[in-house]
Amino acid sequence: MATTEIKFHDITIEDKAWMDAHFAEDGRNACEYTFANNFIWRKVYQVEVAEIHGCLVIRFVENGRHCYSYPVGAGDKKAAIEELLFQCKKDGTALMMSPLSEEDRSELMRWFPGKFLIEGDRDDYDYIYSREKLATLAGKKLHGKRNHIARFMDADDWEYEPMTDENLEECRTMTYTWIRMRSEKWNEEMEEEIMVLHEAFDHRKELGLVGGVLRKGGEIVAFCMGEPLNDNTFVVHFEKAYPMMQGAYPMINQQFVQHECGEYEYVNREEDTGDPGLRKAKLSYYPEILLTKYVATESDVVYADREVDGEAVQEIWQTCFGDEEAYIGFYLDHRMTKENMLVIHADGRPVSMASFLPVQYLCQGEYLNARYVYAVATLPEYRGRGFASKILTFAKEKYGEPLILAPAEESLMQYYERLGFCRAFPDTRSTMDCDMQALEVKESEPFPCMEPVTAEEYLAIRDAKCVREGYVRWDKDAIAYAMESGASCGGSTVAVTCEDGRSRAEQEGERDILMYDKEGDTLTILETTLSKDCLAEIMPQLLAQTGAKRAVYGQTAGMIWLPESLSEERISKDGYLALTLG
Repeated sequence: MATTEIKFHDITIEDKAWMDAHFAEDGRNACEYTFANNFIWRKVYQVEVAEIHGCLVIRFVENGRHCYSYPVGAGDKKAAIEELLFQCKKDGTALMMSPLSEEDRSELMRWFPGKFLIEGDRDDYDYIYSREKLATLAGKKLHGKRNHIARFMDADDWEYEPMTDENLEECRTMTYTWIRMRSEKWNEEMEEEIMVLHEAFDHRKELGLVGGVLRKGGEIVAFCMGEPLNDNTFVVHFEKAYPMMQGAYPMINQQFVQHECGEYEYVNREEDTGDPGLRKAKLSYYPEILLTKYVATESDVVYADREVDGEAVQEIWQTCFGDEEAYIGFYLDHRMTKENMLVIHADGRPVSMASFLPVQYLCQGEYLNARYVYAVATLPEYRGRGFASKILTFAKEKYGEPLILAPAEESLMQYYERLGFCRAFPDTRSTMDCDMQALEVKESEPFPCMEPVTAEEYLAIRDAKCVREGYVRWDKDAIAYAMESGASCGGSTVAVTCEDGRSRAEQEGERDILMYDKEGDTLTILETTLSKDCLAEIMPQLLAQTGAKRAVYGQTAGMIWLPESLSEERISKDGYLALTLG
């Protein structure tokens, strides 16, 4: 237990030696883990540092709150995190750490189960390339880059040179011209980056930064600057080129790597910060590694992990729903991700859970991202503590998207209404019984043609024939899962074409879909676009084929919750849910 307050101090040049030593002990691949990167951004993010239990910890301010690096170095990382937890508790704040690697994520979940919500931040993922690929631009995929470079070299009036004291002021001047060229797109983030770039210019030698300069017609038109990240990776912190000069960006990229990164296997070109243009540009070089980085926030509600929490989740599921182990395992293998099942821990294990699967909801002609709420459950001995409602309330704030669910019984409808859900998908279920002894299927009677269908084909028909206000749209992966899940239960998914004497060409575009599974002597129609009359006509034959005695079809009642930004008046009371996928 910590007894003294951790002493963080503003980062200075004097911290470089001991911080570099800790960075070397870990050899991390994320661009944030260099002294120079933290030093040049110190004013923007109010960077402070401390040594805790033999580890380096960096503290910075982001979005108005303190955030901490994951402990770095060969010290006691777990003890360092415990120290941070104690300090944050004293301060009345939740501990937030960023960025974490995959290894950090696994480590943190083992050491502190149920303590941290850990999320990937796609805007912060690093793009890591092989040095050879960037140096040669070989292969068909990079043909366009080579063409741009060829146009830059056409006049044979270019040259590359290292960044030195002699050309540094020219580089500064070039940035001012670059700013004028980007004046229409200028924003606060760009202003901060230029300030940080000039910090890098000011302290280039002290920080050990390496630069390269590209001239055309004697004038500097591009430059690049970076440093070694670890033994096999070089990180590029800055790259600037005149935007209207064809080939300037790919040329400085290639030349810098060829001249300054020869000792390294990989080049880290940092993140895209969520900028669509930058993301497209970085992806166009086809990175070897898109380095996942996580943010961990102290929380009572956390994401479940398949490897760490799988047995506990299976216990909750079997206890509350009675499903077979094989079905639960199939769901966990195919539908559970690192960030779609929320759980609450008690007594060292998950005891309450709910999944939040991505869907789209058609609202007044616009598709909204939404979440389908599935498998809400709490172990009986932990009920009455508000765990399920706490998870749902957390999800509302976390996702900020409509939540959709299909309660199994009326009492649950009332429970969810108290939590702010309203009815939006009517119950249309019906049952059809069949007297098998009285049924005779005659070969002469026309029978609809049923053919296998792919997930893509199924989705296209579903989107065309089921769409209406309040339509819930699943993606291809979810459809594929439903098809495979139904098949494992003795069911099938087919495209249906009526045999009415017309040619196949004449019937093109008139195919319907039918998905069903079978349990005992009951056939459950999970979804179909067949009309009621057509379904009633083919049902006796379908029951005969499957050996079922009755069929249940139609959608179950469903509910929706909308965030405050969307008014309840926008909800259709006759929405289409039908396919409730686990």
